[in-house]
Order: sequence, then C-alpha cells, then structure tokens
Amino acid sequence: MEEEKSYHGHRKRLRQRFEKAGLDVFHDYEAVELLLTLAIPYRDVKEQAKEAIKRFGSFRGVLDAPIDELRQIPKMGEVAPTAIKFIKEAATRYLQPQARDDLLLRKSKPGVKKSKPDTISLDQPELLFNYCRAELGAEPSEVFEVIYLDSRFRVIDREILAKGTIDRAAIYPRQVMANALIKGASSLVFVHNHPDGDVTPSEHDKTVTRALVLAAKTLGIAVFDHIIVSKEEAFSFRKEGLL
Repeated sequence: MEEEKSYHGHRKRLRQRFEKAGLDVFHDYEAVELLLTLAIPYRDVKEQAKEAIKRFGSFRGVLDAPIDELRQIPKMGEVAPTAIKFIKEAATRYLQPQARDDLLLRKSKPGVKKSKPDTISLDQPELLFNYCRAELGAEPSEVFEVIYLDSRFRVIDREILAKGTIDRAAIYPRQVMANALIKGASSLVFVHNHPDGDVTPSEHDKTVTRALVLAAKTLGIAVFDHIIVSKEEAFSFRKEGLL
C-alpha cells in the first residue's frame, strides 16, 4: 500500500512539474516516464523509461525507435509502444501544414497580413526546413521526395520517388520530369534525408541535382530548392548558392 501511494505521488509530481514548466526541466528519461504514465496505469514505470533511454540514447531516439524494439523492453507491454509512436506521428502532423494538399509556398509581400495559418513564407525558410525534417529526418534509410508546385507556389502534390539504402537512393531525372509534366508543375522542391546525420551534400547529391535542374530547365520547369535533412539539421542548395 505504501509503495502504491509512493508511485501515485511520484506520477502526480511529474504531471505538476510538466504543467508548471513544460518538458525543458525534464531529463530525457523523465520525459519518457511521464509519457509512459499515460499509457501504463497503476504501475511504476521509471525502470522502463530508463531502459528505453539506455537502448535508444535520447527522448528523440525513443520516439524514433521501431515499435517492435520498444516492445522488447521488459514490462513495457503492448499499449505503451503504440502510445509512443502515436506521440511521434502526432508531433509530425502538428509540424506539417493543416492539410498537405493545400500547403502554400509563396513569397510574402511587405505590409500584407497572412490570412492562412497553413502558409509558409519563403522569406522564412526555417519553416520549410522544419517541415521537411519532420517528414523525412528520422527515416532509417535514404528517401527522396519531390514537392510539385504550380505557378503561384501552391502545392499540387507531394510524392516519394525512391527509397534507397542507407547512403543512396536511385533518382532518374526522366521519371521526375515525366511526373512533373503529368501533374502540371511549374516548379519543384526536392527533399531527401541523410540517415547518418551529416547533411553535407555528397558529390552524388550534387551530380543528381545538376541533372535534375538541367532536365527541368529544358521543359521550362524551375527547381526552387533541394533540401537535405537529418533529425537535427537541414541543408538548402538554394541558401548555399548551389542552385
């Protein structure tokens, strides 16, 4: 009975700390512990939280961990891993615009107040970088995505064109441009991830980008940017003067 009162009191204190100061004051294992208390009632979950951090390295690592590996933690159960993956997916959706189909990329005009909450200004590229990181940054292998834009920089469609090994995804410019023509795109944003965390473009990345830009130019299609992302960082070819 005393042990039950103790962990109930501990859970309450965790919630109170969060409500007062947010996650900034929490150690990673405490953040995982708080999350687990929401999915595993009536039981102390500190050891599961510490084991999760030990296995996956950080709070972010726990959120990115495969659900089957989370279930291998002793006494983790079936529900808690699902809750963890839900939190990750919910955070990803929150960082995205309200709806993928009406994501708007347009240059902001001085003195004009933006009316749509789903608008991303090209004068604030960090918003676009954060969006791309949320989409692809945690992928375990290299993924190449293209965002098709119309002449007003509105998104027509988004499409994953290739999933490769951990260090390369096969991209064929002819396939990309064929899809762009079918969709009626006026400009394109390319996005891919580097699972090793280093967003510096490789020579292969630069070669593929040059080929894509050349192929697009012959069809009168602009390449607005090529963005490389990891969990923590983003590299913009446009920002670095490589386009």
